[in-house]
This record gives sequence, C-alpha cells and structure tokens, in this order.
Amino acid sequence: MTSPQRAPGGFPVVGIVGGGQLARMCAAPAAELAITLSVLAESPDAAAAQVIPSAPVGDHTDVDAVLAFARECDVVTFDHEHVPADVLEALVAEGIPLHPTPQALRFAQDKLAMRERLTEIGVACPDWTRVGTAAEVDAFAARVGWPVVAKTPRGGYDGKGVRVIGSAAEVEDWLAMVEEQQGTSGPLADGILLEERVDFVRELAVLIARSPSNQAAAWPVVETVQTDSICTEVLAPAPDLDPALAALATEAGLRIAENLGVTGVFAVEMFEVRDPGTGAPGYVVNELAMRPHNSGHWSMDGAVTGQFEQHLRAVLDLPLGAPTPREPHTVMANVLGGDYPELYPAYRHVMARDPGLKVHLYGKGVRPGRKIGHVNVSGTDLAQLRERAAHAADYLAGVITE
Repeated sequence: MTSPQRAPGGFPVVGIVGGGQLARMCAAPAAELAITLSVLAESPDAAAAQVIPSAPVGDHTDVDAVLAFARECDVVTFDHEHVPADVLEALVAEGIPLHPTPQALRFAQDKLAMRERLTEIGVACPDWTRVGTAAEVDAFAARVGWPVVAKTPRGGYDGKGVRVIGSAAEVEDWLAMVEEQQGTSGPLADGILLEERVDFVRELAVLIARSPSNQAAAWPVVETVQTDSICTEVLAPAPDLDPALAALATEAGLRIAENLGVTGVFAVEMFEVRDPGTGAPGYVVNELAMRPHNSGHWSMDGAVTGQFEQHLRAVLDLPLGAPTPREPHTVMANVLGGDYPELYPAYRHVMARDPGLKVHLYGKGVRPGRKIGHVNVSGTDLAQLRERAAHAADYLAGVITE
C-alpha cells in the first residue's frame, strides 16, 4: 500500500474508511486546511477515489486491509457506520485514534442500544420495547395502539429494515429470524425494536460537532422533508420553529454528544410533536447518525463553517469553526437518479439558468432513486429558494426538461 503524501510543516493525514460521497465532500475543506486525506475505497472508481489521490482499494470488513490502511494515518474516521466490531477492536488494539470511537459508534449501529441509552439520559424518545415473540408484539400494541413501527436493530437505513405493521403476522418472518440469529451478529440477534407510531408535525434534525477535548458546536435546527423514506429537501433553519423548542432540541443534541462520547460531526433526527393536553411543541428522537449527514449538506454553502470542514477539525481536535448561517435561509434539495444517465448537459443548463445555485454531484452512476448529488441556494425569500432548488434538482434528475 502506497503511503499518502504528507503536506510539509507537520500537517496530519486523516484516514476515512469508505469511499462514498461523504468522504468525497471532505476533499475540498481538507485541501484548504492543508490536511492530507487518505480513503479506503470500495473500488477504484468510488465517489471519493475520483478526487482523493490516496485511495487504496479495500473492504471495510477486511481486518488486514483496514489495519494496513490505518497505519499510514494519524487519525481514522468513517464514511459510514457499518464497520464491524472486530475491525474496530483491531484498530483500537493498534493504538490508532478513531473518531467516533467504537463505544459511541455502537449507538448508531444498534438501535436497541441507542434507545436504551437515550432513555437513561432523559432524552425524549417514542414509546418503545424489545420483542421476540408474537405475544410480545400484541402486548405492546395493546398498550400503545395499532399500527406500530417495527425495526431491525442493526443494518437498516433510508427506510430499509423498517415496517409499519397492523398485526404480529406482518413480522412473522422477522420473529423466526430472531430465533435463528440468537448468539450471532445478525440484525435480529437481540430481538426486534418496536416503537409507537408517532403523530408528528414535521421532521427536524440537529447537527452537532464535538471534539475530543469536549469543545462542541451546533448548527441551527433544520426541517427535513422525506419522500418515500428518502430525504429530498432540507430547510435551514427550520421555518417558524418555536424558539423554546429550538433550544430544547439543541440541548438534547449536545447532551447526547457528551453522554455518548461522540467525537466528530453527528446528526440527531427528530420528530416535532405536540403535547396532546396543552398543544405545546416538543420533540422525540427518531435516529442517530455518527457522521456528517444529509441534513447538514446545506452548511457547505450556507454556514460560515460547513459540516465537512468541521468534521475534520473535530477529529483532529482543532478549534471548531463558527456554525453561523451566512443568509437568513438556505434550502438543500437532493438530486435523485432518474432515466437520464448523462448529467453533464443538464448540469450546464442548471448553472446557466441560476448562477446563484451551488451544485454538488457525487461522481456516482445514475440509478433511479439513488442520491447522486444535491443543490444549495441561500437568500431571504424561502418560497422562492424552495422553487429554485426543486427546479434544479428535478432538471438534473430528468423529471422536467425546461
């Protein structure tokens, strides 16, 4: 494995396990900070490998490959949360600094562990339980009401591993797998996570950065808009958000960071809810993501310090940058793959039509529904910004052609 080329002056090498778009978007801020990146990529043409010179190919489940990669780095972080526990343990045994640590990463890898810990520290969650039998499913539903939400504790994302069910029969196959997977590392080895179905107003996200020396920073709470379980739009800051709820949600994010020992940038996905008695606004936590996150892509152009620069600062224990917004509003729209594989002509059109738009494409092949990029636009008129961002995303996807 070729060693990454270090910048003169004692600047460090940051290793990223995984070569997806999150690693790719660290490239520009790393260059500005004079930090060398090295990426363990899944393939020579992975998104990050296209723009980061040091990108050896290796699998994140291969202990030897990950160790050989990490030994060339001063600190290691992650493009995703799927690195197995045995690989993480081997890195720790070598004395390689990891951010987030395996202890923190566990709470993003295991939803049951996450629910237990958040409940212990007093963070609001949906009513939940662990089940392994049909009788336990029925008992929980009798308490909270049908339908309920069933989740595989490990391995799910973007709606995968989640079912809204109206009877225990709808998870009969999962219940059988609980029995089969006991004593293994399978997604259902510890049972199924059941949650009440939350009657929510909208979805919110809190993005936090925390360094090993316990400095923390928080961006404004944002609203996320989901379509078919995929985030399609982010409004920053969340419009018309009650200031008390914004403060409460931010405090919850900071409390999670401290109590779970999170280092780097991470996201707390929440539901905004109303108290059934008083109508007062509140929140419940839905998911945690121990990495830069889709809900923070707006910050690349809309904040003084974007999430990818902040993540590099945090994992290196550098002073954190200001998360302050540059404009009253920023709208991020995800670009999803459509029926047109040739993006460059549409890319040129979008840039010419709206010079104030920022387009970020990930170098990924087009596949229907796949996240292949996003657009950001900032200003004062939120409705106009939403229209501009949506038009650009739809044009790039081929949904519209004018």
